[in-house]
Amino acid sequence: MEYETAGDPMTDLKWTRRTTEKIACELALHGGIAVSPNTVGRILKEFGYSLRVNHKKISSGSGPDRDAQFKHISVVRSRFSGRKMPVISVDTKKKELVGNFKNPETAWNK
Repeated sequence: MEYETAGDPMTDLKWTRRTTEKIACELALHGGIAVSPNTVGRILKEFGYSLRVNHKKISSGSGPDRDAQFKHISVVRSRFSGRKMPVISVDTKKKELVGNFKNPETAWNK
């Protein structure tokens, strides 16, 4: 659970990224402990975790420095290309559905 625990440092809220079903499967595979997902949920509750629902948030738009970021990247790329140095481009955009869609998953938080 150490590597699967996440949280909000501002509020000391903690939760696990794994579902109770996945935790039950891991306990059976690696620990030889047969336990149901409901029991895992009760144990998590005993350790101070509570259910947290994932909420879809509406974007507030791009930041005011977005254009400046792209200009900076362009300048650095031109500088590297002029020196015959390699330039690597990485697209890190996450694909999201457009609109207010419900995410039915829940997570346990502490």
